[in-house]
Amino acid sequence: MSDTTGAPIPVSAGDIAWNVRNGIVSAVDVLEYHLAEIERREPEIHAFNLVLADAARARAAEIDAGAAAGDDMGPLAGVPVALKDNMCTRGIPTTCSSRILDGWTPPYDATVVSRLRDAGAVIIGKTNLDEFAMGSSTENSAFGATRNPHDTNRVPGGSSGGSAAAVAAGFAPLSLGSDTGGSIRQPAALCGVVGVKPTYGAVSRLGLVAFASSLDQIGPFANSVADAALGLEAISGHDPGDSTSIDSGPLQLGNELDWGVAGLRVGRITDLPEGASPDVVARLEESFDALRDAGAEIVDVQVPAFTYGLTAYYLIAPAEASSNLARYDGVRFGHRVEAADTNAMYMATRTDGFGAEVKRRIMLGTYALSAGYYDAYYGRALKVRRRIAADFAAAYERADVLLTPASPTVAFRLGDKTADPMSMYLCDTYTIPSNLTGDPGMSVPFGTGDDGLPVGLQVLAPALHEGVMFRTAAELERRAPK
Repeated sequence: MSDTTGAPIPVSAGDIAWNVRNGIVSAVDVLEYHLAEIERREPEIHAFNLVLADAARARAAEIDAGAAAGDDMGPLAGVPVALKDNMCTRGIPTTCSSRILDGWTPPYDATVVSRLRDAGAVIIGKTNLDEFAMGSSTENSAFGATRNPHDTNRVPGGSSGGSAAAVAAGFAPLSLGSDTGGSIRQPAALCGVVGVKPTYGAVSRLGLVAFASSLDQIGPFANSVADAALGLEAISGHDPGDSTSIDSGPLQLGNELDWGVAGLRVGRITDLPEGASPDVVARLEESFDALRDAGAEIVDVQVPAFTYGLTAYYLIAPAEASSNLARYDGVRFGHRVEAADTNAMYMATRTDGFGAEVKRRIMLGTYALSAGYYDAYYGRALKVRRRIAADFAAAYERADVLLTPASPTVAFRLGDKTADPMSMYLCDTYTIPSNLTGDPGMSVPFGTGDDGLPVGLQVLAPALHEGVMFRTAAELERRAPK
């Protein structure tokens, strides 16, 4: 499609920004193209909880006026960006796809939202998610399920399924999600896009509605490794408002994407937990061959505690969630059910406002933290977490990056796992450990599997080594089966 001047609308975020800055295409026309795509396919996909068409049009016009005046409108000038609906947006509803936040509008922007605006981005809408980011399919939403753009009978993954689907469907070239146990990387794999969980603390969490505070991180989705790098550069860097923020400047990634992998040590984990389907395993083996052909050294490593990640996570994350979600009591936020007294109101509000999966995890977490069980469950999980971190540190002494599946399978059908929570939890087998360690990880598309659906491979690296992770992902992207 072309803009009103006849110039084609670029596909990538980087190309859009360059063309807008140089007056070759207008931000308004870029936006209208993407709004038209949303109008065409959103009814069948349901990627968004809210499309901000009017505010986006005003912002795009502002970008065009600045570019025409010769102002530097930023590295994301005119780029439409979708936000997962658990990131605060001043004066705009933020629901976490939960009834309990009905009617609540934040009084401030999340730091990542402010940084996107400073970079010239155009916020196009708020995307659907599993309620409070608890899920792996985006079926646990108070507003209905999101569907995979590659096959609308299948899930997009979760919990950031709306953000992944928005990019895969062409609704926005960039989106942001949050990743607590794989909620960026798993949907990226199922939707055939790039998804990045950065090092814990590399991106501010200020304004991200908390699920599990020691695990949550914000990161980008994009159609290419280069665009993902551009998005991550824009939102990363120290934030004094976030006590967990690393005191360092923004990540610098773009210059490393063409360096290749010659001389890099790529780790094959020999004791990787089983469960990946044959089609995913086949793509993983092909990726090792591709990287070896590109000059990388493939080394065998062991991470013995990897297999305990799922167990530790489903004690630590619910425990933190039970604490974080205690604030939703019908008094201070959103939804309220009137009752005879305060205690009855509190119970009625939470019963009515939270969905089944959120209630399940609150109960799990409360039990793990309760007197008499704390040491046996939560305390032991923390010890396992430290063991996992030590095992990964030992593996990184032998390898620069590690390669695993991002998801055990390609996208599964809607409803296939909703009756069996354990089968849903297993979707995050390969992604959870890097949340427990705080190390970065990303999913990059690498061919297709069963039914022609996308397969995503996960690249893992030590903390603050995003550069080598992106180098590896860029090489996989270049060598991916067509």
